[in-house]
Amino acid sequence: MLASASRSTLLLLPLPTPPGGARVRRLGPPGGARLRRRRGSAAVAMASDGRVERIASTIRVIPDFPKPGILFQDITTLLLDPQAFRDTTDLFVERYKDKGITVVAGVEARGFIFGPPIALAIGAKFVPIRKPKKLPGEVISEEYSLEYGTDKIEMHVGAVQPNDRVVIVDDLIATGGTLSAAAKLIERVGAEVVECACVIELPELKGRDKLGNRPVFVLVQAEESA
Repeated sequence: MLASASRSTLLLLPLPTPPGGARVRRLGPPGGARLRRRRGSAAVAMASDGRVERIASTIRVIPDFPKPGILFQDITTLLLDPQAFRDTTDLFVERYKDKGITVVAGVEARGFIFGPPIALAIGAKFVPIRKPKKLPGEVISEEYSLEYGTDKIEMHVGAVQPNDRVVIVDDLIATGGTLSAAAKLIERVGAEVVECACVIELPELKGRDKLGNRPVFVLVQAEESA
């Protein structure tokens, strides 16, 4: 989505686990082979796992969309590659299975693409977090700041319970505003945000800063062009 990309990195951070739980197996050493960027695609990953290389190579960068000066990270080309799509889901499933995750919360709209298959595979509920006036039942909402003005997201009352362990899924973390609002929404009902999971990160926009100490896991890190 927003900002630029010249190369990518696989980030593998420790996953918080319930007492007595096993730690997540790392997929590869932090310093794998560095690959060159393919024209018309997001930069390819720096990691030893070939699945991440495939994923990164299928993400297309669209210049000047939705406005001049923006390089849009387009995951629709990833979805056209069934193996890359499966690899994306599998990497998240491998990270979160057997970790006591009870809810996968998907942020509108692309979180609805990746969240449901992850939830099904790990035996968790899927909860949509939507833009205003999209959910038919009683909702709770959380407002967040935009560059000009504010927006808000909503979740059905009762969809997430106080004892739930939640992973929040979206396609991309940029400024972190939407993910931060989603995390606050979930924490307001007394649930635990175990981690935020995204396919792509734009680190130059410092989205992690808005999330504070909440863990973030991404597959492909797009770095600012030189």
